[in-house]
Amino acid sequence: MIRRIDWNGLSAVEFTKGDYTALLIPEVGANLVRLANTRLGVEILRTPSADEIETFKSRPQIFGLPLLFPPNRIEDGRYTFNGREYQYPITIEKEHNYHHGIIKGLPFVVSKAYETDEEVVVETRYYSNVANDAIYRDFPHEFKCKIEYKLSYKGLKQEVVFSNRSRTPMPIGVGFHTPMLIPFAGGEGKDYTMRVSVGEQCELSERNLPTGRRLPLDEKFSKLRNGGLQVTDCEAIEAGFTNLPIMVDGEPYCGAVVENLRTGVRTFYQTDDKTFYWTVWNNGGNQPYCCPEPQSWITNAPNAADPFAAGFRTIAPGDKWKMKFKLYAK
Repeated sequence: MIRRIDWNGLSAVEFTKGDYTALLIPEVGANLVRLANTRLGVEILRTPSADEIETFKSRPQIFGLPLLFPPNRIEDGRYTFNGREYQYPITIEKEHNYHHGIIKGLPFVVSKAYETDEEVVVETRYYSNVANDAIYRDFPHEFKCKIEYKLSYKGLKQEVVFSNRSRTPMPIGVGFHTPMLIPFAGGEGKDYTMRVSVGEQCELSERNLPTGRRLPLDEKFSKLRNGGLQVTDCEAIEAGFTNLPIMVDGEPYCGAVVENLRTGVRTFYQTDDKTFYWTVWNNGGNQPYCCPEPQSWITNAPNAADPFAAGFRTIAPGDKWKMKFKLYAK
């Protein structure tokens, strides 16, 4: 089932398949603000309530599946590539950094929406060019961003594709600031743990920028790999990590898993091999969510001593770059 609805004053697309239901807001970054498994009674993502709509419009990064392009922070809002200086506005005054991307709150169009026996497909697109000053001013490349959602009986598949339509190589760094809801089916924060495919911890400066030092996981963060860490109703967490697969159900796994310790039900946020780095953030520890943030490059990668080693990549003129994710519960 697919239908267009008015949702708290916003135009939305609601779609369902099997036990799963999803809600997409094209006009705010093509953000999928709800994904639920109705049979299990599980809400996988943090969905804005009716009285949080204005907060959602101004801070879409703390709801649903917000696209960060580029991800996380850029030191002084500036970097140089291929003889060109890229300058973004300073959005965190106390750190003098730019953060969280230029596309997360902008309007996409729904370019496809259809249903087959196996799945529902909803495709959205955004085009940047010289006439679109909101993007082109800070990132002077023509590009197309396509986000495709496929909802099946097994859950959600998401694919993000950037196409370089300009005449010069285009820097590409993508992340998601995904707030996974905890508790997702009743109970308290202590009833849930999170695991994430973290490797080493990346030391952060007072400006929340990587210093270049990589550290072994301490006792607390080792629980992200093994056993699980309580990440809500707890102390504040804001940390960066390299990506290293963990074992889940006897198989190598890249992503995050939240488990209800009382029932054994789990929610999964699975990433592909483009995820190079994680930020884990719980907004002070007293909110009903934690964000395991997959990033294709290390925070501030364009300004790293070795940008390529930090995940900095480019798209050649006429080429494409993609990143894939899966979300489900069981």
